Amino acid sequence: MTLTENDSSSSCIKGKGKAKHPEPSERTPLLLHHSDVAPSPSQPRVVHDEDVDFESSSNARRRLLSKLTFVFLVSLSSCILIFLLLALLAYSYAARLSDVSPEDILENALVIQGPYRVSVLDVTADGGAWIQVRARAGINAGSIMGVDTDGDEGTFYDMWKSFGRWGVKILDRVTVDVNTTQIFSQQQALLATLDSPPFELPLTANPPYDDSWLSPLSLTLFVVPTQNASDINQFVHDSWHSGAASVHASIPSVVISGGSTDKGGWRQILKLQRSSIQTQLSMKLPPIPGLPTPGKDVPLPSISQLITLQSFGVESEAKDVTVHALATVVNPVPPIINLTAPSLPFIISLPSENHSLVPMVSVHTDPFMLTHPNITLTISGSVLPLPPQHSAPISAFISRFLSLEPNPVSVACPLFPSFALDMEFPAPSSKPQILRNVTIHDMKIKPNSASTGFLASGSVFAHIVLPKGMDLTLDVTRVFPDVLVFDGEAHELPTLLIPQQKDEEELPDPLPERAFGHIRPEDWLEATSVQVDTEGEGSIFAVTADMVDVPLEVLPGRQKQFSNFISKVVFGTHGALAGLQGTTDVGVHILGLPFRDHEDTATGMDLLGLPFRGSVRIGMKDLLV
Repeated sequence: MTLTENDSSSSCIKGKGKAKHPEPSERTPLLLHHSDVAPSPSQPRVVHDEDVDFESSSNARRRLLSKLTFVFLVSLSSCILIFLLLALLAYSYAARLSDVSPEDILENALVIQGPYRVSVLDVTADGGAWIQVRARAGINAGSIMGVDTDGDEGTFYDMWKSFGRWGVKILDRVTVDVNTTQIFSQQQALLATLDSPPFELPLTANPPYDDSWLSPLSLTLFVVPTQNASDINQFVHDSWHSGAASVHASIPSVVISGGSTDKGGWRQILKLQRSSIQTQLSMKLPPIPGLPTPGKDVPLPSISQLITLQSFGVESEAKDVTVHALATVVNPVPPIINLTAPSLPFIISLPSENHSLVPMVSVHTDPFMLTHPNITLTISGSVLPLPPQHSAPISAFISRFLSLEPNPVSVACPLFPSFALDMEFPAPSSKPQILRNVTIHDMKIKPNSASTGFLASGSVFAHIVLPKGMDLTLDVTRVFPDVLVFDGEAHELPTLLIPQQKDEEELPDPLPERAFGHIRPEDWLEATSVQVDTEGEGSIFAVTADMVDVPLEVLPGRQKQFSNFISKVVFGTHGALAGLQGTTDVGVHILGLPFRDHEDTATGMDLLGLPFRGSVRIGMKDLLV
């Protein structure tokens, strides 16, 4: 084989073998270009596993990105659509709510059951009162917004209403903030003002037909009644004659915001404000047991017809005279109202001679509750310090009381100084006999050398018996009797004269039968008294006064009766019985009764015109001829 053949054979062998890179040398580059390593077109491409994995992961990422983009765009479109739908619904509800009038809310939406409890928490010095009112209340929001389930108006409209009910359920409740409310009568006379803190009212979109959906409501009100008593009296008269209490309420503004009073959040963004709200309120007067049915031709009962004095009493203590009483008052309030009132003060005054009022007694009631049909009041207090000139009203009061006549009194509450109730203090059921066992011990009769009459001397004796419940400690210091003398017993007590109408020279007209003499001293007689044991009555005192040479005048036209009496004395075995009948003034010191003079010294008072009846037996030895 030649060399040429060998070279050719070597070339053939090379072409058939694997291509090899030239051996590296100093001129070989460190990085080879892709063209340097790219296979020739004639060579097949070798695909590795790593290249396949990289291409599949890239395709997955592109598909995931496409899906996420699609989901995002769909969600965004859905949110925008829902937002627009909710905005449209909210706008439609807001537009409908803006057209709702306060009258519509009060008449169709607001439901109040009660009040079933009203408590007076406190009474302020300026005449206001904090009152807690408890009731059940709720707002039927579905009726005023038109989203209740009544009626079938189509699928779309039902869906619209269901969204509305869902919104009411989410809102749950509203907070009501009311400005100062003024209450007027139908004649536009201001009766009272009301203030209250913001309060909550629950919302219901579709309430049931019963009242189970109402929620408890506790509302605190500050009520300031008017100080114009005539306006109140006119309102009471008008209400009685019309049979209903009708008032006009004026509210400057009301703000209704969503949510609770003590919580923030998005709910409070929702607000509804109304101004200058005017509404009429009327409540029919309930029938009152024991009183006529209110009406146009039915006169309004007096306060005295509503109050019954069950018992009363007075008692002397070291520094004052205490008063206690038990009274019942007809309850005109409907049974649904359960009111608890605190202790209330009152001043009881008596009319004086110049028609002014003289404060006499300060009392207060125990806390009480409204009970039906009558309210029981427990009253206690004391007599006020009085100047001596004010003893006349007390004397007139006692005189009318003992004559079974009612006494006019005025009752006022210091918390409401402009209000005064004119009432009658009732007379006792039976006529009390204050002076008993009246007689004249050791009575002597002698001619009056200065005139044609006679003079009487002796020791006047009597028991002062106070009515039951009057446990006073008395010190009788003087008496001023005015006595008619009878031939025999005097069978009837005289009519008690009202002190300011009493005349020194007044005699009964006509004169009683068998009366022949008249004894009246020229001045007061000094007296002493001693307290004795009681016998189921009030305090009892034995009183003695010495009478020396007091004129005994023969009554006009009764000389014959006088002569007949003297004949009985002279010729009778045991003398003759002389009846005594008349009235007497009594000067007393009452322990604890705070009468004070200008020097702040305790003084007494005079009880005028106390009636009495008694007798004395006169014998021959008692005639000093």
